[in-house]
Amino acid sequence: MKDILIRKNGHVGHITLNRPKALNALTYDMILEIEKALISWKENTKIKLILVDSNGDKAFCSGGDVSDLYRHGVSGNYKFGKLFWADEYRLNLLIANYPKPYVVFMQGFTMGGGVGISCHGSHRIVGDTSIIAMPECGIGLVPDVGGSFLLTRKSKELGIYLGITGSHMKADDAIFTNFADFFVEEKYWEEAKSKLIKTGDTTFLNKFKRESLNSPLKKNLRLIIDLFSINKLSLIIEEMEMNPVFVHSLKKMLSASPLSVLTSYHMLQMPEIYLSVKEALKIEYRFTSRAQEYTDFQEGIRSMIIDKDRKPVWKYPNIEEVPIQEVSDLLKPLSSASELKI
Repeated sequence: MKDILIRKNGHVGHITLNRPKALNALTYDMILEIEKALISWKENTKIKLILVDSNGDKAFCSGGDVSDLYRHGVSGNYKFGKLFWADEYRLNLLIANYPKPYVVFMQGFTMGGGVGISCHGSHRIVGDTSIIAMPECGIGLVPDVGGSFLLTRKSKELGIYLGITGSHMKADDAIFTNFADFFVEEKYWEEAKSKLIKTGDTTFLNKFKRESLNSPLKKNLRLIIDLFSINKLSLIIEEMEMNPVFVHSLKKMLSASPLSVLTSYHMLQMPEIYLSVKEALKIEYRFTSRAQEYTDFQEGIRSMIIDKDRKPVWKYPNIEEVPIQEVSDLLKPLSSASELKI
């Protein structure tokens, strides 16, 4: 069974992720195939739009297939990880700048690398089961695939909150934070796809825009902005501990890699992150290109995905013990030859 189905279908270039048992996690080959198809369809006048979906109910895409990265890292081959992330980020930027409508249907989990191939698109559809998140700190990484830019579009403070806690967003939260555009009940998805294929026209989707959002993040926005305007993470944590609104998100944050949490906290405040997807990707790559050798990434993958013991032994036991110099070193520019070229 092929991991990805790519074909021309009516007026659309149709991409279907086809690894439902692996929650449609992106392999390196899948990333290259998507990029190749998008480039070929750019100038094809018969293709009016791109349609991206996936098979299986549980997930549109749970992220990148990091088990491959782990295996290479164990053997000391860090070049593969650098290549994987560089090529993935090039695809993310291609999607963000794509000249034709890019319509994506996100059922179930859309996380990490899944966000990178969906939420940079022009027409992002969520439904009854949709859950979107950037949970990278939980595996010793930082929000990447241009997700740092997406996180901060509504507000810097909200972006920091979502990035360092890995909080889940259901449909209304995703629309409120600008990770999605339209809510369509999933029982109508096949009908909507058929219409796109038949007409090549996206205008009918406009009737699915939600004006009134039942969004917990919208309800708590002022609280989150006030709290995450405090300029020291330890003080933010103290305030979170006293507010029942943050019980679940605080628990997730404190179980994640302290090094990743503190690095993400500082990264999401860097001015470059807000400029464009391209600039955000360059900053993210400074961390990810160093991740396998110098951070908690290998241990996070071992614990959460390989051994599944969910008992990671992080480099530092808590956020207070993470040296700020180490955070700075992970985000500092690479050599001119090593910086991300996109």
